[in-house]
Amino acid sequence: MTDLSMEHLFTVKGKQVLVTGGSRGIGEMIAAGFLANGATVYISSRKVEACDATAARLAARYGGTCVSLPADLSGLAGVDELAAAIAERTDHLDVVVNNAGVSWGAPVDEFPEVGWDKVFDTNVKGVFFLTQRLLPLLEAGATAEDPSRVVNIGSVDGIRTPAFDTVSYGPSKAAVHALTRQLASKLVKRNILVNAIAPGPFPTWMLSTGVGTGGDVEGTDWEAVGRMTPRGRVGSPEDICGLTIFLCSRAGAYTVGEVITCDGGIVVS
Repeated sequence: MTDLSMEHLFTVKGKQVLVTGGSRGIGEMIAAGFLANGATVYISSRKVEACDATAARLAARYGGTCVSLPADLSGLAGVDELAAAIAERTDHLDVVVNNAGVSWGAPVDEFPEVGWDKVFDTNVKGVFFLTQRLLPLLEAGATAEDPSRVVNIGSVDGIRTPAFDTVSYGPSKAAVHALTRQLASKLVKRNILVNAIAPGPFPTWMLSTGVGTGGDVEGTDWEAVGRMTPRGRVGSPEDICGLTIFLCSRAGAYTVGEVITCDGGIVVS
């Protein structure tokens, strides 16, 4: 019998979820959204203390289980470390959110090779190889009726020309979008659905460095930043969590290989 209730369509209760780059910014927002709705959440980031602190804070605020698994996903050693740590704690994963990412700012004339290598190693290779390593866990609990999900966090800068001198960042996110479609076509028959979200401006550490406040998230005038978008504001936790939960719930079970903007109308405008 068809069940069209909100509880059935959008529930993520009981799911096992990994969010990379989950210690701050959009990753923390997404992790909080899953915790608030009854999922068990594992978060990863490079900095051990920050990852541990965020996991403890989120668990205290939203209840449930939030586990800190620090790892550097810019190389295969860190990818394998995280995959092994997850496998020690659960026999399956329902959701992987590939959010970990970096940027590099420098004028075109001065942009260094390391600014390409670091960005692509984390933003593209890290996404691919972590997903690859986690395929056994993603397949373990997946069924045709309830597929596992992979959500890659891209960017509007992979669709349009970025406003900042981050020459390698936009191409890396365009690559994430292309990788999403390619993985989706390969994995859908294995009951793993892959999609991507392309966020616009959110109140994050990374964007604060771009707008000139040097990582001071609290001290950034986000209302001024938001006025530059058609919606007149920056994104909120509800915006990114709602879209991610849609993709990872029954409501999103027929959505495959899409790159969905979450940008307040920037790209279309």
